Amino acid sequence: MKQMTISMIGVPMDLGADRRGVDMGPSALRCAHLQQRMEKLGYTFHDKGNLVVERPGDYGPEGEKLKYLPEIIKVSTELCRKVDAEIKQGAFPLVVGGDHSISIGTLKGILQHKKRLGVIWFDAHADVNIPETSPSGNIHGMPLAVAMGYGHPDLTGIGGQEAKLNPTDVVIVGARSVDEGERDFIRSKGVHIYTMHDIDRMGMTKVMEEAIAAVSKHTDGVHLSLDLDAIDPLDAPGVGTPVPGGVTYRESHLAMEMLADAGIITSAELVEVNPILDTMNRTAEVAVALAGSLFGEKIM
Repeated sequence: MKQMTISMIGVPMDLGADRRGVDMGPSALRCAHLQQRMEKLGYTFHDKGNLVVERPGDYGPEGEKLKYLPEIIKVSTELCRKVDAEIKQGAFPLVVGGDHSISIGTLKGILQHKKRLGVIWFDAHADVNIPETSPSGNIHGMPLAVAMGYGHPDLTGIGGQEAKLNPTDVVIVGARSVDEGERDFIRSKGVHIYTMHDIDRMGMTKVMEEAIAAVSKHTDGVHLSLDLDAIDPLDAPGVGTPVPGGVTYRESHLAMEMLADAGIITSAELVEVNPILDTMNRTAEVAVALAGSLFGEKIM
């Protein structure tokens, strides 16, 4: 992996979430020395700057089910093109956000190149709501469903309707807040999920062994989507939707180290860092430390 070039794309968007502040996530990660960490590991690192995100004054028309839909479509479409372009140049796309709705554009861009993409979704939430099941209308709770081809057609159509994930190639790790409609979706589509109960019972080593096997079995690439709210709020307080009882700091590093050892990750993103809710940029520093483990940093 050390021979590759990493292209970081910042997406300062908070339109998919309930709370302001996550749009400052890319800046927080830069302040936590993400580029320097990667360069110290021997990578060529290009910071491609931030996409432009325009914020309207309100959610949209009265009764609109999906908040900020036109704006999120616009940003996702641009991100899809940007990720596509970086992969064509031979770079490893590292997308930093921003709320988790940015994954729509990330995944759609990657799917321009991968016929069958595996995904590890490290998250406290399942993010497989569709408009009919979403309790909030917040699109950051929907990106994984959209990437599988379910949801609003203007979202699923980004990058082409045929560019979508096979649900059986997706593994969710660390879930502990799952809506009823999402439970039905996961069961019916065959998505793999390891909740905190599974991690407590099996241990992170076994969970990651099974996850790695599942996402790499029939795929031609694997994407890691790392939502910082997967980690317990005691270790990562600066997230918009914290859920107690999460993955520990050390368990998270173990998961990243195992992914590095497996050598399967072909793209990644870091999302939901909210500096407004953080303490001394602690959560961004955790994200950068985990990125270090993902890209091969070792204790010895």
